[in-house]
Amino acid sequence: MTAAATNAKVIRFGVIGCGLMGKEFASAAARWCHLTDVDFIPRITAVCDANPAAAAWFEQAVPSVEKVYSDYRELLADPNVDAIYCAVPHNLHAQIYTDIIRSGKHLLGEKPFGIDEEGNEAIMQAMAEHPDVVVRCSSEFPFFPGAFQISKWVSEGRFGKIIEVEAGFWHSSDLDPNKPINWKRRIATNGEYGCMGDLGMHVLHLPLRFGWKPRSVRSLLSKIVEERPDGKGDMVPCETWDNAILACDVDTGDQAFPMVLSMKRIAPGHANTWFIRIQGTAMSAEFSTKNPKQIASLPYTPGGEQAWHVTDVPYKSAYGTITGGIFEFGFSDSILQMWAAFCDELVNREQMLQPFRCATPEEAKGSHRVFTAALESNRTGQTMNIQWGE
Repeated sequence: MTAAATNAKVIRFGVIGCGLMGKEFASAAARWCHLTDVDFIPRITAVCDANPAAAAWFEQAVPSVEKVYSDYRELLADPNVDAIYCAVPHNLHAQIYTDIIRSGKHLLGEKPFGIDEEGNEAIMQAMAEHPDVVVRCSSEFPFFPGAFQISKWVSEGRFGKIIEVEAGFWHSSDLDPNKPINWKRRIATNGEYGCMGDLGMHVLHLPLRFGWKPRSVRSLLSKIVEERPDGKGDMVPCETWDNAILACDVDTGDQAFPMVLSMKRIAPGHANTWFIRIQGTAMSAEFSTKNPKQIASLPYTPGGEQAWHVTDVPYKSAYGTITGGIFEFGFSDSILQMWAAFCDELVNREQMLQPFRCATPEEAKGSHRVFTAALESNRTGQTMNIQWGE
């Protein structure tokens, strides 16, 4: 069976927020024939944005779009929409996400799932009231073949006793002090988390999936560029954190180890680098999108040699594709894989074609606990404990 099969289940999507990531989703939907052996296909039937120019791109580039709205509530009332992709500023998450869930439409929303813990709790409450609605958080990088392979090794227990873990997401787009200020620089729209709310769910996705919940955190938060042009001839203050380094203490009950998480908007030389490194007594491994074709591993037996092996990973992720294994995997491919996982869960629920799900709301809630504790750690200069009860 292929994605173009006549018996494939069509999922009618609405897009709320027609910016960069909305366009990326539209591009992924247009490439659905790239996937093989799936029994579902998305079709974007409606879009919504307060900016008519942003929505106009969809009218021109996406032939399946039937309706264009400026009010998202009108889109939620559209009977020809089954599910929503929502990419709006963090301060709008609580209201719009809860309205989507209560409309009965499934949701893939952008991180961090609420501007703060209060906003996140409102979303979680709406989910509890509507358990049949599938809600997931966007996080693409674990679908890269190298990251997907590390996930498999963790599930197989290949690392032995974990020595330490490091995970991060770095880019340098804010290194230029002349870059105009945007909504991510303002507490009112981005929240106090700053770079943690913007980048941190990507960093925590795999650790939380593996059950590596920090029991404490000591944070170092940095504001590097203090003010930026406002586009009107004046300079205005940047209110949110540029970079964050979180030193965490993980205790799974079976073992304890340190874990360092880093989120950086200003990391010179890094266009968009996501990475994870795991050191263990039986094996160590690391993957970075800086070198997307390669994965490094160091298997070890007591008394044996310690040698890193750097291997080109084939073009292979959660869902099969027409692309041969010798070719390169990229960001647009990871988005396609993530969307396939979301659609797979919508159609097949517990009988998904493969078991790796998109980031869950529970994992997003866990990220809020870590970020909130990190803010308090930065304010007090102390290590903060994190409670993981319900």
